[in-house]
Amino acid sequence: MKESISRRTFLKSTAIAGAIGATGMGSASVLTSCNSAATGGAAADVPLKKPGEYYIPELPDLATDGQELKAGVIGCGGRGSGAAFNFLAAANGVTITALGDTFKDRVDDLAGKLKEKNGIDIPADKRFVGLDAYKQVIDSGVDVIITATPPNFRPLVFQYAVEKGKHCFLEKPLFVDPVGYRTVIAAAKQAQAKGLKVVTGTQRHHQRSYVASYQKVMDGAIGEITGGTVWWNGGMLWYKDRQPGWSDCEWMIRDWVNWIWLSGDHIVEQHVHNLDVWTWFTGLKPVSATGFGSRQRRVTGDQFDNFSIDFELENGIHLHSMCRQVEGTASNVSEFIQGTKGSWCTTNGHVIKNLKGEVIWQYDAEAEKATYQQTDPYTLEHVNWINCIRGNKPIEQASETALANMYALMGRESAYTGAKTTWDELTASTLSLYPEDIDLAKPMAYAKQGYGSGKEYHLPDYIHIAGKPSPGSAQKR
Repeated sequence: MKESISRRTFLKSTAIAGAIGATGMGSASVLTSCNSAATGGAAADVPLKKPGEYYIPELPDLATDGQELKAGVIGCGGRGSGAAFNFLAAANGVTITALGDTFKDRVDDLAGKLKEKNGIDIPADKRFVGLDAYKQVIDSGVDVIITATPPNFRPLVFQYAVEKGKHCFLEKPLFVDPVGYRTVIAAAKQAQAKGLKVVTGTQRHHQRSYVASYQKVMDGAIGEITGGTVWWNGGMLWYKDRQPGWSDCEWMIRDWVNWIWLSGDHIVEQHVHNLDVWTWFTGLKPVSATGFGSRQRRVTGDQFDNFSIDFELENGIHLHSMCRQVEGTASNVSEFIQGTKGSWCTTNGHVIKNLKGEVIWQYDAEAEKATYQQTDPYTLEHVNWINCIRGNKPIEQASETALANMYALMGRESAYTGAKTTWDELTASTLSLYPEDIDLAKPMAYAKQGYGSGKEYHLPDYIHIAGKPSPGSAQKR
């Protein structure tokens, strides 16, 4: 592992013009800023929060050696497999001893990759299959769990893991409905009380460029926050055609990213990343959401293709949220936050501008690459998680991620119904998307409980749509 270097040594060795700000990330974070002339001699920044009032993770290349940790992976698809290898790359003295998934082929596929790439042999009696496989993994003697099931199952997994006293890595989003929200919040409080370490897959919290930007904004670089816009505009994700012999349930779970009851729709499953950046930087709760969306090119499933949402926040300012999964359209995955003194944006790197539009600070990604060997935030989130476990440092990110998750739910429900959706209404809602009788061998039945003000939730009438993809519209998997 490459050794960390001191701020003084780094400045001498690189001759980079600008400022190097220490942000508690193992060694110095690498920042480039313009001099005071760019700001027109503006007065010193007034911090939004003082150092020590907000959390900055330590992000070295590798976690500190310590307690050996045995992990169980629940959900062995693409993200679960990725998280498993991120965990193994994050530290010495860690291993994976149990796997669980709804389907045997998924378990065996990850077991084969672990054997081939890391020499880890998962015995047959530690490979669990079925809708209750998560309980068997958690009860198998592991110290920590890595959860990457379809989102609708995550509240139940988290709840059971906390009951059993396991540290948790939870992929985002954490839930797809208000019932799941309340389950996650209750489990998060129990995790805090038990001293369990909980990290979520909102990896921007462990991406050095975002962490450095967050610190600059907290230090007052853009002044008081007055509004913003967040985007995830891109193409369709993967899909699976239904195969002979697959039941409704099996097809939907294998094709989960396209079904509302499993993914929450893409505003929840994907766009939560951008909403999470906003909630992280502001800490603000939405009062209401008013939005619209549509379905035009989706190949399978019952989701929308696009959403546009206006959020009114508790202090009266507004956030605009835009997301789209349509091929051949303008792509933009970024965040913009406006303040009284300037703005921060990630459209072309991490940049802060003053009110004249002049760049007064930007993150130096090339200098980060020269300083660190590990720059992958998907691995760094495991580095921090393991360090918190080994050092018995408190971390519980589920509550914070739940706030961004609720933004997404509010926007989704407003777009579906055409009505303004409020925080109070939706957090108290009985809306559940969990099937009334989930069985791999039976036709699906959905829970359709109403929420607030006598409204009822109705699934779209095209739920069983199956069509032919337009050229290049999505990737089969």
